[in-house]
Amino acid sequence: MNTNFATYDIMESFRQGGEWMGATAKAFWSSPVFGLAPSPLPATFAAWGEVTERAFSRMSARPDWGIDSVVSGKREYVVKVEKVVEKPFGDLIHFDVARPRQPARKVMLIAPMSGHYATLLRSTVRSLLPDADVYITDWHNARDIPVSEGKFDIEDFTLYLVEFMERLGRDTHVIAVCQPAPLALAATAWLAEKSPESQPRSLTLIGGPIDPDAAATDVTDFGRRVTMGQLERSVIQRVGVKHKGFGRLVYPGAVQLASFISMNLETHTQAFANQIMAVAGERAAEHDRHNRFYDEYLAVMDMTAEFYLSTVERIFKGREIADNHFTVKGHKVDFSRITKTAVKTVEGMEDDITAPGQCIAALDLLTGLPDEMKASHLEPGAGHYGIFAGRAWRENIRPLVLDFIDANS
Repeated sequence: MNTNFATYDIMESFRQGGEWMGATAKAFWSSPVFGLAPSPLPATFAAWGEVTERAFSRMSARPDWGIDSVVSGKREYVVKVEKVVEKPFGDLIHFDVARPRQPARKVMLIAPMSGHYATLLRSTVRSLLPDADVYITDWHNARDIPVSEGKFDIEDFTLYLVEFMERLGRDTHVIAVCQPAPLALAATAWLAEKSPESQPRSLTLIGGPIDPDAAATDVTDFGRRVTMGQLERSVIQRVGVKHKGFGRLVYPGAVQLASFISMNLETHTQAFANQIMAVAGERAAEHDRHNRFYDEYLAVMDMTAEFYLSTVERIFKGREIADNHFTVKGHKVDFSRITKTAVKTVEGMEDDITAPGQCIAALDLLTGLPDEMKASHLEPGAGHYGIFAGRAWRENIRPLVLDFIDANS
């Protein structure tokens, strides 16, 4: 395990250096003096600087929700984002729409804690707001959480979900996206046993690794190849001196981003090359498609080391959820206890992160749930991002999920 603070600070210095280098190139090559020579090179170099500065600066910025209003029933209403439950490692927030009456559907979105902020689900939230009263988990950047707040692993994550669900009550419909799907299932089973009056009406699991071994991907192959010792030594670092979480062991967002990009390096390289040429040719815009995507994609957050390592060891390697022997605080979570929460799984046929088969495995665990309360959907042609935020979500999956919610209200 890397316990040296310098590694973290060196990475941050590299990021700052990249941002400075881009800003310098942009300022230098944008000088009017270069307009005297009929060459495309100055404009290209300035464009490279602009794109580079923006990319490196986004890595340290927390994106804003940017949802100020919503159109519902042919009228536009103001939206206010408010905290309902505040916790050290994450909050439950509410999108309070100033309309005369809230919709009957109360939805709690569980955002993934997998490197990006909850704003990754911005378009998901925006698509649901006209028809639902929406809440979402808003996880905090581990580098900003003092060591005095203690640890945060997958058991703590599960208990956070339990507390959030209890706060919202029985008439809640939960939608868990990607990473939290197994723990959302565990939290629901915990409530079914400990606090039945608080278990949600329905639970929709979207692209989650309930059984990682059901279908192989690069993610599951990596989990099998690498030992826990290798992971600790290669990716875990201590937060540097300039942050509130100084000394906390984390899986840094910058390291996660490098792994994300390496999975589709050629695609990302081409995208940035195209954007540089678009900026040089004055065809780019502040909020064009490239900037909208990468402003969110490049904004990464640190995860606590214990959360990341326990996810790999217990969900992927140990298959504790898949084999129904997951425990929280020494108590076995029994999925057969779920008898009154309808469960639906959603998968994308082209999902290369959580391949088809991994999520639908949840339904086999629910031996106490009647078949008529189980449902599944496999979206043709959809990748991982598309099943919760892309065109497939908007046009096909969202209506199905809302129908499922209505059928179990």
